Amino acid sequence: MNKDFNKGLFLTSLGSFWWGFIGVIYFEAISFIGYIEVIVHRCLWTAVALLITTTFFFKWDEFLRTIKVKKNLFNLFISGFLIFSNWSVWIYAVATNRIIDASFGYFIMPIISVLLGFVFFKEKLNQKRIISISLVIFSIFFLIFFSIKSIPWVGLLVAISWAFYNLFRKRINVQTDIGLLIESLYILPIALIVFYMIIDKGTNDFNIEDPSLMLFLTLAGPMTVIPLFLYVRGVELCGLGPTGMVFYITPTLQFLLGFFYYNEEFSITKFVSFIIIWIAVFIYLRDLYEKN
Repeated sequence: MNKDFNKGLFLTSLGSFWWGFIGVIYFEAISFIGYIEVIVHRCLWTAVALLITTTFFFKWDEFLRTIKVKKNLFNLFISGFLIFSNWSVWIYAVATNRIIDASFGYFIMPIISVLLGFVFFKEKLNQKRIISISLVIFSIFFLIFFSIKSIPWVGLLVAISWAFYNLFRKRINVQTDIGLLIESLYILPIALIVFYMIIDKGTNDFNIEDPSLMLFLTLAGPMTVIPLFLYVRGVELCGLGPTGMVFYITPTLQFLLGFFYYNEEFSITKFVSFIIIWIAVFIYLRDLYEKN
């Protein structure tokens, strides 16, 4: 393995660790202000952080080239809605003690992406991937059969929103950070309106009387942007296959935090369904390993 490959694995692992551990700890720590205000701050400060990085890395020319293409603007509008949905559901999961359910979503997301690739891009499915997809579908029906209350709806929404987000981003050739900036700018007016409504009602925790909390909440932007940069740079250096395997650090850490640190409820029914999912993930990762 060359140095770039090793560096790519390290950066991807760090980004995945950030999403799965540091991000969970941070967003859970600020969830006391209410998940709606947390969502607002994530949207607001992510946009600010990306405006800063775009200026720092001299990428405004790339930004202008991107917005000149109508196809880009349409697809990024849709993907902006999808990533806003993903952020909102995930933060809701963290704030309401459903981190394990959210991890379920990130375990199955790459496999759902494979299915979407087959449906929308006619990408070929081999036997291992068909088995993985079948096991994911079976695990969901297993939960429905035994208890409708056991279905991790939060995880399913996380997985579906993120998988479709990747689908729309795959339709256009846009740099990840520039695309995310445009998406953030679409979301920003909504975030500002909701933030104004929160302030107008006097229920905001972000105020000058607590400058340390104000500073802490602004970290929602870097907490979103930094792991993204790390992961994407890792993909550039060592490819999608290896980084696809490394990504599973994220839901694994989320699951461990939810179960061992936050003491979330984990029923026998969910445990069996997770075993099925882990088998599906193992088969999928085995296929990725053989292809690389």
